[in-house]
Amino acid sequence: MEITEDDGSRHWAEPGVYAVSPGVHRIPLPLPNDALRAINVYAVTDGSRLVLVDSGWALVEARELLGAALKALGAELGDIAEFLITHVHRDHYTQAVALRRDFGGRVALGADERPSLEISADPTTMPMNAQLRSLAQAGATPVIEALAKMFGNYRRPRTDTALWEAPDEWLTPGRRSVLPDRELDVVATPGHTAGHLVFVDEAANLMFTGDHVLPHITPSIGFQPAGPDLPLKDFLESLALVRGLPDRCMLPAHGPITPSVHARVDELLVHHDERLDEMGTQVANGANTAYEVALRLGWTRRQRALGDLDAFNQCLAVNETAAHLDLLAHRGALTLSEVDGVRHYSVA
Repeated sequence: MEITEDDGSRHWAEPGVYAVSPGVHRIPLPLPNDALRAINVYAVTDGSRLVLVDSGWALVEARELLGAALKALGAELGDIAEFLITHVHRDHYTQAVALRRDFGGRVALGADERPSLEISADPTTMPMNAQLRSLAQAGATPVIEALAKMFGNYRRPRTDTALWEAPDEWLTPGRRSVLPDRELDVVATPGHTAGHLVFVDEAANLMFTGDHVLPHITPSIGFQPAGPDLPLKDFLESLALVRGLPDRCMLPAHGPITPSVHARVDELLVHHDERLDEMGTQVANGANTAYEVALRLGWTRRQRALGDLDAFNQCLAVNETAAHLDLLAHRGALTLSEVDGVRHYSVA
């Protein structure tokens, strides 16, 4: 494997080592059966100390590709001194835990991810219990039934819960030394998850945006075992926070590097304003649960019907709808009531 310039001439998910900036390289690692295709892990190094921003999914193929990429940088897996993790999702966190066991290296994660991490590490819980509760509140019994068919008699293996060990450090906002001559600002950006972080390299004019700001897709909201009541409110406030910072080159977890964080944030803010308007209109037209509203909307860039999505993506879509409707209720645009455990919305 050779180092190449990250000039956009190759698809962003193609395996390789891509030079982003002096001392920063992008390393795409594979994801299993995932429409995202890959996750970008970023190697930050001064030639003697090596730090990774995010780590990838704990897969044999991902480990092998990461090892080959680090070899091109003159390093090995055992040379990773530290993992800075943007959030606690499996594709960002679990390989750091696996590599720490075998080689050492410290793992650092946002402090507000602790509740979700503890639930994930509990072998008596199922990973999607929170999402199933939300679907029940949304009146989405057909989606719950479809998920049951998809996952069948799934039982969590012990090796799964073991991948959710606690980090060595719980990160809080502030400036942090990463290398002797390199500092990153840790910025809390809750929304995608409660403890999501972005890392800002002021000197190099870079922002490692994790899943908070992505170039091609809209991040899911609040998809985790433990989250706040209004994750979309948190997400929009976090977008506004990032928009208020100086514009920088965006280094996302999924998708190609782009020159402006602000440009994509503006698109995301417009998108969510439009979705809030669409959903409010559907309630005014007679849909009164999140499931009923989701059935009337188009999904993905192709504007697919809810029923054309697989069960997992139907789950994401319905719970995204619920997050928007709850925010409209919080703002006073809708009235929220609950009957037999199902949330109903009407125009205020």
